[in-house]
Amino acid sequence: MSGAGGQQDVDIDLGGLFRAIWQRRTRVLLATVGAAALAFGAAKLVAPAYESETRVLIESREPEFSSPNQPSQTGSDRMFDESGIASQVQVLRSADLIKQVARNMKLHELEEFDPSAQPSAASDLLVMLGLKKNPLELPPEERILKEFNTKLQVYQVEKSRVIAIAFTSKDPKLAAAIPDEMAKVYLSLQSGAKLDSNSEASRWLEPEIANLREKVREAEAKVAAYRAESGLLPTGETENFATRQLTDISTELARVRAERANTAARAEGVRAAFADGRPVDTLTDIVGSPMIQRLKENQAALQAQLADLSTALLDGHPRLKGLKSQLEGIQAQIRAETQKILSSLDNEAKVGQLREQQLLQQLNALKAQSAQAGEEEVGLRALEREAAAQRQLLETYLARYREATSRTVANATPADARVISNAVVPTVASFPKVAPITIVAALASFLITCVVIMLGELFSGRALRPVSDSGRMPETAVPAAAVDEAPASIATAEGPTEEARVEQEPSIAAEHDFSIESVAEHLLGNGIRVAVAVSPGGDEGSTATVMLARLLAEEEHKVVLIDLSGSACPTRLMAQSLHLAGITNLLSGEVAFTQTIHADRFSEAHIIPQGDADPHAAMRGIERLQMIIDALTNAYDLVLVECGAADPAAVAKVARGEEVEIIVSAPSVSEAKIIEELTSFGEAGYRDIVLMTGSGDGGPELPDRRAA
Repeated sequence: MSGAGGQQDVDIDLGGLFRAIWQRRTRVLLATVGAAALAFGAAKLVAPAYESETRVLIESREPEFSSPNQPSQTGSDRMFDESGIASQVQVLRSADLIKQVARNMKLHELEEFDPSAQPSAASDLLVMLGLKKNPLELPPEERILKEFNTKLQVYQVEKSRVIAIAFTSKDPKLAAAIPDEMAKVYLSLQSGAKLDSNSEASRWLEPEIANLREKVREAEAKVAAYRAESGLLPTGETENFATRQLTDISTELARVRAERANTAARAEGVRAAFADGRPVDTLTDIVGSPMIQRLKENQAALQAQLADLSTALLDGHPRLKGLKSQLEGIQAQIRAETQKILSSLDNEAKVGQLREQQLLQQLNALKAQSAQAGEEEVGLRALEREAAAQRQLLETYLARYREATSRTVANATPADARVISNAVVPTVASFPKVAPITIVAALASFLITCVVIMLGELFSGRALRPVSDSGRMPETAVPAAAVDEAPASIATAEGPTEEARVEQEPSIAAEHDFSIESVAEHLLGNGIRVAVAVSPGGDEGSTATVMLARLLAEEEHKVVLIDLSGSACPTRLMAQSLHLAGITNLLSGEVAFTQTIHADRFSEAHIIPQGDADPHAAMRGIERLQMIIDALTNAYDLVLVECGAADPAAVAKVARGEEVEIIVSAPSVSEAKIIEELTSFGEAGYRDIVLMTGSGDGGPELPDRRAA
């Protein structure tokens, strides 16, 4: 804020705020203690409520005997998502479940759950006046349900599949029994729902299975008829008769070809041995012949006899000749038998060739039949697939039917939840918490009282202080205004107000005590914001005014003193130097408003010294003095103007406001001089005059305090 606009830049005095709270500490303490006492009494009067909770774990619980063809599932195999757990929370809060619990525990017989059944006189009056709906119009179950919901809390434990069921009641046993009963009813409903689901599945599967059985029979009959019509007789799991026959003939043809080739090779070997003149008795077919073996044995025996007789008989002996003749006959038989073996091999090779030709003819015929069978087998496979699909669906339905039937037995299907923590009977009331409520109420009252005091200080301006020349306030110079010259110790102002002129005779504010302390109490008690001090005795009176300012500052009030004394006595007593910028510099427009406010050397008071500007130049801006005083009242509790030995006419130029207090500072001044001074102010139209003599009990002996 700038002085040109009638305002001044100010800061919030935090120390002043805390001092204001400390000065009113008795009031703060009484408010805090009173609020704590009220809270304590109210908490003691409230009927205690007890709370207990049961915790339920949501998990999949499947009986292992119900699914023999599938691996058993446990709670860890099936995880419930957040929406699934939230759905179970809503099931626990459902009206049907709560009504079932109310019926089981006969809650309608308890007044706690139906307080509207016995309405008070005030409630009946409100109903009669139409200001309240008659609660008895609702059915008893609805009233119990409404009251039950106000006491019930169902929530999911964070980051888990656990649901907590908490209930509050005036009866601790009932607070523990209701959550357990709710969990019991919930598990029963879950198990019953699964039993109903299995029963419905069984009833639905029975006709479906009968229908599927008929479809499977028809499909398999179609497959059998198609096989018979097409000649696709099965010979294995993957081939039919035509395919099997084709495979057998192919195998036989390969075998016949191999045998024929082998026989032809053996005959060619015997024939080659005859052609080359090699001995044929080394060939396998010749050696293996039984006839050849017997002839070889006879030949060996004859050769042995011939060798024995050759040692005793001559070559021309008839016995030797006979043995040689037998030996030649055996050799001829061996050659004839060899020729027979060769012919047999040739015949066998021809027979194999003929067999091969026959097999080739059969193979070609079967190839045509197999091609036709492949085309017909396409339709067969389609029929088989249809029959297999119907059979697989039938087996699936049968398995599900067996599983559903096994679960329709009582206790065969457990609920997908289990109780992991039963409610216990509480021993300590959950509400009201007397100690926390009392502490919170006391703390809240303390804070609110402090805030109210600080707001009062801020709105009244007592907690605001002008920024000193070392502060961060922007410097705005006061513009000079050319006015007629006037004495340096006065300011141009209008005369006393009409209210001040009601009585022409002045009255003395303090009746018996004219001390500085008494004047200070008078100013504080009446909330005076601007006071003009007149010192008929000169500097001695100005010194008393300085003491008054310092006394008010010691009482932790913000006071600023404007030195218009002419002699600069307050400046000498309070300022750090006589050459500081002051009121004359401000009126001349030489400095900014903030540069003229200085701190007192010995107190927390502030002073605007006389300054060192030309008094005649300063008086040309004297009309702005009232604007300066108004700006100071926004930042200070009291603006004290010391005018020195000024007359009523000069004071009238300063005391323009209705709430301006006139102080006559007259220590060591004679009674006659005081009476004269008071008389002059009374004649000038001032009604109330505050006399300050500086002593505790002294003062002029005036017969009438309102006479001068």
